[in-house]
Amino acid sequence: MSELPADVLDLLVCPSCHAGLAWDYEASELVCTGPDCGLAYPVRDGIPILLVDEARRPGANG
Repeated sequence: MSELPADVLDLLVCPSCHAGLAWDYEASELVCTGPDCGLAYPVRDGIPILLVDEARRPGANG
């Protein structure tokens, strides 16, 4: 599975700030849309890993 269904993505929020998430196709991760957050959560085998400890910080290299 390379992409989450739109109806599933609409239900997911950032565990840190509760803003919506956007799909980053190239990086295969979900990125927080909150202006002060921006955490990027990995998607492994089609499963979003929505743990703050697993998230990549803005500006950090993968």
